[in-house]
Formats: sequence, structure tokens, C-alpha cells
Amino acid sequence: MSPSDLTDDDDDNSPIVAPKDPNDSPGLFPVPPMGEQERMVEAVLFASAEPVSIAELQKRLPEGCDVAEAIVHLRSRYSGRGVHLVRVGNGWAMRTAADLGWLMRTEQVEQRRLSRAAIETLAIIAYHQPVTRAEIEEIRGVTLSRGTIDQLMELGWIRFGRRRMTPGRPLTFVVTDAFLDHFGLETPRDLPGVKELREAGLLDSRGMPGQQNPSDDDEEDPGQTELFED
Repeated sequence: MSPSDLTDDDDDNSPIVAPKDPNDSPGLFPVPPMGEQERMVEAVLFASAEPVSIAELQKRLPEGCDVAEAIVHLRSRYSGRGVHLVRVGNGWAMRTAADLGWLMRTEQVEQRRLSRAAIETLAIIAYHQPVTRAEIEEIRGVTLSRGTIDQLMELGWIRFGRRRMTPGRPLTFVVTDAFLDHFGLETPRDLPGVKELREAGLLDSRGMPGQQNPSDDDEEDPGQTELFED
């Protein structure tokens, strides 16, 4: 690549105007040698978070410097290295070699805390499945927002079950194998019952949502929300 190929505008075929001979129009300081110009361009590009145009580089460097020529030399110098000098739009930037991009990737575990509405909804689905939206709202006593269902769906803890053979054919919700695996359960039948919840202090004497006549031996009642907070 020649300096004439490094114009800021791809649509403009005119080459970059070469700086005047410093002997014809001497500046305050002599023009730095090309090696020093390369170092200057390199320093600016490394320090910049955004691509820098040749025009901007020309403003930063001493008068008489040939930025285009310096970039040609830098590109050649960085060829095959872990960092490349690449053109981005009308600017130039230092970028990690494409084949080494995988080294920059990191994995981070994100802790997501469920809202109280999501915890209550999850407990109701676990103990009452298959259960419809209307039944969840009846048990909780409040309208179920779409965001609550979406949150549990994104976690992969609930899924759609079969439609009810009732007017409107409403969808039902059930828990998934991912839910059982997270809580160390083999089947939904392994969920703790009312007696275990009370003994663990997770359920008061009022019983659980949707239960009119609580019984210590009832294993099929909806779960108290605190069960899933830990």
C-alpha cells in the first residue's frame, strides 16, 4: 500500500498532498526522521479510544511530517503481530488481531434476584401445575404481569403446558427439568409439604395461598414464597 491509498475519503481519488520541502519553508523545528514520526503516530493511536483520521494526526504531529508514509511503515511493522493497524471508516486504529479475539472474551456469572411476584408465581406453578394465568391471579389475588412470566421463562424454570379443554382453551404453565435440577428435586412430588414448611419456619399458621383449610399432611398445596428466596 502506498501513501496515496490512505486518503480520508474513499470517494476522493486525489492523493494526500505531500508536505513541502522543509528547506523551502522551514518551520520552527526540523522535521523528525521517519522513525520518530512512526513513534508519534503509534503513540496517538494507542492512546485514542476512537479511530483517528489522517487529518487529525497531521494536526497533532510537527509541521512537515508525512503521516501517510508513517502509517504505511507502521502497518508493515505490525503485520503478523498480535495487534494490527487497521482502517476504520476514515480513521485508523490499533486493533487486536482477528484470530486472537477469543483471548479477550471473559465469562461472568450474573446473580439475578427474583422479584417477590416472580417467587410467588413460581411457587404457585410448582405446587398447582398445570395451572392457568387466571388461576395464578386468583390464588395471588392480584393481576399477573407479563414481565413476571417472561422472567421465569428466560430462566428456563417454567414452560407452557397443555391447553385446558375449557372455553377459550387457556394455556397452562408447568415447571421444567431445569427448575427441578436447580432445587435438587427429582419430580415436583419431592417439593416440601405444609408440615415441612412449618417446621422450617417458612410458613405461618395462616397456611399457603389458595388453601382454604390447611392441613399438615397436605402435600399438594401451593408453596410459600420464602421457599425459593435462598
